[in-house]
Amino acid sequence: MNVLITGGAGYIGSVTAELLVKSNHNVIVIDNLSEGHKNAVPKQCDLIIADAADGKKLDSVFAAGRINAVMHFAANCYVGESVKDPAKYYKNNVICGLTLLNKCVQHKVGTFIFSSSCATYGVPGKIPITEDEKQLPVNPYGETKLAFEKALVWYANAYGIRYSILRYFNAAGATENLGEDHRPETHLIPLVLECAAGKRETLEIFGADYDTPDGTCIRDYIHVSDIARAHILAMESGLSDCYNLGNGSGYSVMEVIKAAEKITGKKIKTVETGRREGDPPALVGSSKKISEKLGWKPEFASIEKIISSAWNWHKKNPEGYK
Repeated sequence: MNVLITGGAGYIGSVTAELLVKSNHNVIVIDNLSEGHKNAVPKQCDLIIADAADGKKLDSVFAAGRINAVMHFAANCYVGESVKDPAKYYKNNVICGLTLLNKCVQHKVGTFIFSSSCATYGVPGKIPITEDEKQLPVNPYGETKLAFEKALVWYANAYGIRYSILRYFNAAGATENLGEDHRPETHLIPLVLECAAGKRETLEIFGADYDTPDGTCIRDYIHVSDIARAHILAMESGLSDCYNLGNGSGYSVMEVIKAAEKITGKKIKTVETGRREGDPPALVGSSKKISEKLGWKPEFASIEKIISSAWNWHKKNPEGYK
């Protein structure tokens, strides 16, 4: 298939592009490189440096050859920033997303795969979260992801686009060639590894008095390759549906730290700074539906495998993609 990936120079988009190439698909990446890295795009892909909402550029891409499917990763994804600057998130995650979707309708693209988020559920009533859980976002990031989800479903009903929506929490880990390099970094596992590498003196723990076995928050961590594989399975299925991706049980902050200490052989110094507003004790997604329908299951199910892959990449690339 000929696949267009928006945000294909980013963390998850680049790994998906890499896996698509290995699966003998033709890949075009469009990315404005505001947060992505040119060096992360596989050499076999055509890279177009442009905004994914540039209508004229999209017209030229679609006119150059038949695009069978679009995978949409381009988005802003920081919860705290979305609260401080919701306008940025509604512009990039909703308005720009609709520009892309309208061009897909205009050029008769048959399949649209949307990288969404379990943030659309807000504070869940049950754990692990299934697809029938009410979607009640508690921040603009989750609201904008949900807004685009709803638009995609209506567009599919009206214009015949096949779609898949994939919701997950924390992407983590690395492939042999591609890893996580955000500027600034806010994700737990790379922050822990920065401490292990001596780049950061201490790790902040936001609350150690939650109703969990060790008092720290429990979160779901999915290896980036498993996420990429789920997107490709959804694309190749030809079905229209939504799926959660999860490991089923999750890991606490302290479990992540202890696993990292074991793998790196380094002591991670921590400081407890108190809870962040809106952080629930546990967020874990159920992958039962995608497992039953598409046969997907995590190949990197343990936190040790996830952290080990990330540590190996960071040791080989101490400056990331710089």
